[in-house]
This record gives sequence, C-alpha cells and structure tokens, in this order.
Amino acid sequence: MSAYLEPMGFGRRNALFLQTALDLLEDATRRALATVGLEPEAIDGVITVCSTGIATPSLDAHLAERIGLREDVIRTPLFGLGCAGGVLGLARAADLARARPGSSVLLAVVELCSLALRWSDASVPNLVACALFGDGGAAAILSTEGEGPRIAATGETRFPGTLQVMGWRIEDDGLGVLFSPSVPEIVRHRLGRALSAFLTRHGLTECEVDRWLCHPGGAKVLAALEQLLPQPAGGLEHARAVLAEFGNMSAPTVLFVLDRALVEPGWQRAVLTALGPGFTAAFAVVER
Repeated sequence: MSAYLEPMGFGRRNALFLQTALDLLEDATRRALATVGLEPEAIDGVITVCSTGIATPSLDAHLAERIGLREDVIRTPLFGLGCAGGVLGLARAADLARARPGSSVLLAVVELCSLALRWSDASVPNLVACALFGDGGAAAILSTEGEGPRIAATGETRFPGTLQVMGWRIEDDGLGVLFSPSVPEIVRHRLGRALSAFLTRHGLTECEVDRWLCHPGGAKVLAALEQLLPQPAGGLEHARAVLAEFGNMSAPTVLFVLDRALVEPGWQRAVLTALGPGFTAAFAVVER
C-alpha cells in the first residue's frame, strides 16, 4: 500500500502490472490444469483477457514461457472488454474449441484494478471505483471432449451512444477511470430487451433458465438486476457473496460466480451475464 502514497508514473505502474498479473495467471492456470488432469503441453490454444495493463509480447507469450506451453499453441489476447471480458472470453474460447474439435483451450483472465488508484485524481468516480474494484485472476479449460458443464450459447449486445459509460482515460500517471452512475439505469431500461432477444435467438425463454449468474458490478447494479430478472429478491446470492469477499475484480468476477454455482446442486441451465465498455452486455448459456 505504501507504494501508492508515492508518485508513480505509467511505466512503473505497468511494470507492477506485468509482474503481478503473470503471478496470478500462472497460479490460476496451474490450478485449472490440475483440476482436469492435464499438463501444459496438452493445451492447443490460449485466450487471455485483461484490460488493466499493457503487455507486448502479450500475456499469453509470457505465460507460455513460465509454464511450458507448446511452441505451436494458438494465442489470442483480448484487451478492452472490461467487466464483460469473463463472459466474452468464455465465448471466444468455446468458439475456438468448437472450430478445432478435440483440442484443449485455456481461458486465462486477470485484472489488477487497484493500479487505477491515483492520488492525483480525487474525483468521485475515481474514489468510488477504487473502493469497489479489486484484483483477481481465473482460468478454465474448454474442450469438445470429456465431461463437465457445456457452453450451449453465447452472444452480446452493444448499446449505441454509450461509449462514455465505462472505460479508461490514458493519463501520465496511469489509467484514469471512466465510470458513469448511469449503469443501474441502463440495466433497468435496456438490458431486459437485450436479454430477451438473446434468449429468443437461441430458442429459450426466461422460464427455462434455472439460475442467473451475473457479474456483480456493485450493490446498485445487483439491485437493478434483481428487479429485472424473474427470481425472488436475493436470488443473486452467489454474485453478492463474490462481491462481498473479493470486490468487483472486473473480468474474472463472473467466473468466480460460476465457480460457486457449479458446486450447487439442483440446476441444469444457467445464464451468465456481464456488462462492460462499449457499452456492452455479454451473455452465455451454461448447461450441465
């Protein structure tokens, strides 16, 4: 914490990002590989998702050096998706796995939101964002073979005229937060139509969804989701628990929510949702 009390330019912040992000990615990836009983050499493709730092070579190249991914592994780094990156990363990893049946695709997601704490910016959006957001990493292995939950459908909707709702400003001392208080209103007035259209495209209705696994953007966003989604008040218990324990980690957060839900019995179909810069709503149907 003491480092934040000293002047810190973009270069120093990004050096901290690269070191810490790779530590988190390596740990999450090794855990995911151990869970499914695979060695790093078995990975055919890797999707990395991050929006809180810059890495060239990209994070997947650094990760490959650390854990020993094959030289011919397919690498796809995704940047700028923000909080929607967890769901959209799952979608892209599922697309790659389906395009190459039998392959194993690693999804590796990391965000270091605490690096956005800049003492030069005492604005309300920056202070609120720094109080709400946290750091985290998550990983998953996707394949068309083996047992486990299935990504049955994915989709996204971008809302025109909302580019200033969420994102970054590039400042001399780091990334400046673009964070509009209008997000709960967008959830209440625009997300419902986008969700209904997504379900209709895939031949589903809200009644056929057993669980709504939502990215917990914050307390007000969760309250808006509870008003919107067909479930009892408090039905987003996994999202609330993750937010309380870890904060909003941006892209990895919805994967933490999914991880908690997967050990819960009694459901066959869930819909993952997340909102991110663009301004974009991301969706994925998970079946088991």
